[in-house]
Amino acid sequence: MSPALAAALQVAALVVALAAAWRPLGDYLARTLTSERHTRVERALYRAGGIDAGADQRWPVYLRSVLAFSLVSMVVLYAILRLQAYLPYSLGREGMPSLQALNTAVSFVTNTNWQSYSGEQALGYTAQAAGLAVQNFLSSAVGIAVAVALVRGFTRTRTDRIGSFWVDLTRIVLRVLLPLAAVAAVVLLLGGVVQNLAGDTTITTLGGGTQTLPGGPVASQEAIKELGTNGGGFYNANSAHPFENPTGFTNLVEIFLILLIPFSLTRTFGRLVGDVRQGVAILGVMSGLFAVMTAITVWAEIQHAGPALQLAGAAMEGKEVRFGVPISAVFASATTGTSTGAVDSMHSSFTAYGGGAVIVNMLFGEVAPGGVGSGLYGMLIAAIVAVFVAGLMVGRTPEYLGKKIQAREMKLVSLYILTTPALVLLGLGAAMATETGRSSILNPGAHGLSEVLYAFASASNNNGSAFAGLSANTDFYNVALAVAMALGRFLPICFVLALAGSLAAQSVTPATAGTLPTHRPLFAGLVAGVVVIVAALTFVPALALGPLAEGLS
Repeated sequence: MSPALAAALQVAALVVALAAAWRPLGDYLARTLTSERHTRVERALYRAGGIDAGADQRWPVYLRSVLAFSLVSMVVLYAILRLQAYLPYSLGREGMPSLQALNTAVSFVTNTNWQSYSGEQALGYTAQAAGLAVQNFLSSAVGIAVAVALVRGFTRTRTDRIGSFWVDLTRIVLRVLLPLAAVAAVVLLLGGVVQNLAGDTTITTLGGGTQTLPGGPVASQEAIKELGTNGGGFYNANSAHPFENPTGFTNLVEIFLILLIPFSLTRTFGRLVGDVRQGVAILGVMSGLFAVMTAITVWAEIQHAGPALQLAGAAMEGKEVRFGVPISAVFASATTGTSTGAVDSMHSSFTAYGGGAVIVNMLFGEVAPGGVGSGLYGMLIAAIVAVFVAGLMVGRTPEYLGKKIQAREMKLVSLYILTTPALVLLGLGAAMATETGRSSILNPGAHGLSEVLYAFASASNNNGSAFAGLSANTDFYNVALAVAMALGRFLPICFVLALAGSLAAQSVTPATAGTLPTHRPLFAGLVAGVVVIVAALTFVPALALGPLAEGLS
């Protein structure tokens, strides 16, 4: 079987699996988030935390709960990383340096999972499992909770309540993420992913030398790493490591897990607003953008433009031979399109246009399909912009799902849209303007600029993957990227929850003959256009100096 045919069959199997899971998982999420029943375990947790499960929160209270919970999570994770030498199963690893621990704590709490450290060499099992893996669950649940709060803004009328963050968080973790991650871990374990507490094993090689093979609870962490669009490899080589991703089968499973919840949440959205067609329209936009960018990435890697790659016959630098070029490109598109820091190939080794395409995936704002929760609320922001633009065209007050989009809503939407571009471009400018920022660039010229652009695009959009050609473990990058990750996560959440409260306070406006249908292909095309045009107007100059300049050289 030719590599092209094998890759096509894998992509077809991936599409079929996602289509089969879309309805049942989306419906299950909707039932989970609207159920009035609390399980025994949930009730025990509410009692322990002093939580009134029946009390809805106003949006400022919901926001304060998100911020307080995230701050406490950062402090706890920072302490684990700094004090890991005193924890069991530390394997003799020392505590992480202060600024690197700060960067890592912010990274995992914000669902970014950027790593400026070497996974298996820097952290023991307790720090990995009790620190990082726990935050993989919690940060993912926070993203879904915020998305659901925004959807409640559309479904509720004349109220200042958008739900209980603590109930949402508990249900998402216990009823959704834990069961799915357990099943995924078993599948990965059966596929050959490592899962043990054996510590490091020293073996004698065929050449007579010695090599240390690190084990660890990898399958369990790998499952939630991909399922929660977290990223962050147990090993430094991430999903290119054979213990973390041993075969083509596990590679396809990991891509499936990355895309599963972001796509399925569109069905949940449709069910919650009472019109599945609305969810299908959002799904169409996400799928269309993802398919186009994946095709561009695969094309760029297969074409392998450039004399060296053409002489070699393939763009195999930085790619695993067990996966090949096309599926490596699909994985890259999936991870950068979903705010997942996992990689099974080194993106810095991609062709100029292939590397540029994965950067563009992040610069779209992580909405195609985006991270768990964050992709949905980011796409709903784009939909609000689309109805606003359409309203300007016909001189009518724009409406979306029965709610008027007025001055207050558009101010919040505008602030949301401006946040991450400002963080990316200001960070890029600061890095290129200072000697301490430039000194970490290993490749001069256009490619070096692409490395820095990728780093700040990844941090500000809470992606977490890296171009792998930038020495980011410096005081400058540890602090600058931590700031970008924190602001890139929590400022948009502030605007989303304020928007949810504003929408919930409105009454429903009945649809009339002049109401823009938001479930048809025309509207889906308009939303996609908004995503592309906003990214193009903002980032074309930076892209022209980086990947485009490299590709044309």
